[in-house]
Amino acid sequence: MCEYSTLAEPYKIKMVEKISLIPKEEREKRIAEAGYNQFGLKAEDIFIDILTDSGTGAMSDHQWSALMLGDESYAGSRSFYRLEKSVQNITGYKYFVPTHQGRGAENVLFPLLIKEGQDSISNMHFDTTKAHVELNGGRAVDCVIPEAYDTGLNHPFKGNMDNDRLEKIILEKGAENIAFIIITITCNSAGGQPVSLKNIKETKKIADRYGIKIIFDSARFAENAYFIQKREEEYRHCSILEIVREVFSYGDAITMSAKKDGIVNMGGLIAIKEDLELFNGVRTRVVPIEGFPTYGGLSGRDMDALAVGFTEVVEESYLSSRIRQVEYLGKLLSEGGVPIQNPVGGHAVFVDAKKFLPHIPYYNFPAQALCVELYREAGVRGVEIGSFLLGNDPDTGKQLESALELLRLTIPRRVYTDNHMEVVAKALINIYKRRDEIKGYEIEEEPEILRHFTAKLKPVE
Repeated sequence: MCEYSTLAEPYKIKMVEKISLIPKEEREKRIAEAGYNQFGLKAEDIFIDILTDSGTGAMSDHQWSALMLGDESYAGSRSFYRLEKSVQNITGYKYFVPTHQGRGAENVLFPLLIKEGQDSISNMHFDTTKAHVELNGGRAVDCVIPEAYDTGLNHPFKGNMDNDRLEKIILEKGAENIAFIIITITCNSAGGQPVSLKNIKETKKIADRYGIKIIFDSARFAENAYFIQKREEEYRHCSILEIVREVFSYGDAITMSAKKDGIVNMGGLIAIKEDLELFNGVRTRVVPIEGFPTYGGLSGRDMDALAVGFTEVVEESYLSSRIRQVEYLGKLLSEGGVPIQNPVGGHAVFVDAKKFLPHIPYYNFPAQALCVELYREAGVRGVEIGSFLLGNDPDTGKQLESALELLRLTIPRRVYTDNHMEVVAKALINIYKRRDEIKGYEIEEEPEILRHFTAKLKPVE
């Protein structure tokens, strides 16, 4: 590869969308009206929106062209079969059902596998995954390696499963009380951290020993494969697609929010390796919840765009450019003294709010306070991954304390330039200089589940 090709994005920009920064006094007003919850802000209130990488990426010319091929037949759509071929190509799995997004996949699959009182064990559950486990009478147990909680430690695979602890939990609970093991790639709640293939193989051996299914929560499967290629010597000369296929070979089923590594605005899927009985259960459940099995909540044009997205996401030039931009933001923040999760993950930079705001206790949500302050400072919308998101204990109703209090700066795919990253970094560095002035928040009203989306907060006096 020519050295110059690594210095520029592997694409040209054909269309732009205007954004603007509203005055600071207006930002103060808008965030207060939103109950100090960034999810309550309107899009026009935002200058740089790095709330999520889910469905916020820019599609390619080939994807836009694919939209015109969309077959909107209710049953047996040609678009479905094109997407099925694409999914089978990357996963090696026999069976596939589309869903409108990842949480739709969980809502269809989990009730078929979880019995009341069973545990789901994961490296780390994401918020909707944890919610769907609990809604079906289960308990979500996180089992990531201890190194994940030390943001200053530079470990290549902080998303790894703690397999010694995993086996201890299985022996203590009894294999019959474990619904399944979820491997989240990359491990979002730990900072977008990858899971090594060596670790996945070890987890698979334990799962087979006790007859437990492995499900991949695979929203960022290609980014995880890129880190494997760069950090595991054994796979240095493998293609991204070869690594992806090997990773999935150690699972029994997949849930995916394709709004991430599918590089589309809407889409998800369930893929099942070979369990026909489970597949038939999925096909039955998907009809009343998502839609007919050959569209599952998606239009034909969405399925065609996703089929193309799955071919583009495994291109090394794309992944290299994408991850380099995330690393660039991390580098700027580190040079400015801002504490972040090291090494930088695949889709986001995670600011360590515990270190940034040590004077704010977990029950006053330091990462949420930092999220609000970033919007006030520069019109930038990030998201809290900490005690506010973690919520209350389902048994006692008391606030849980998260091991990590993180502000996630999530970079949409092929959307922003490095100049935007510099604005974000400058804003956080400015806030860091006056961090002692920042106050925490308390909840005024909240729903029972997934409260961080709609809860209202107020500043602590």
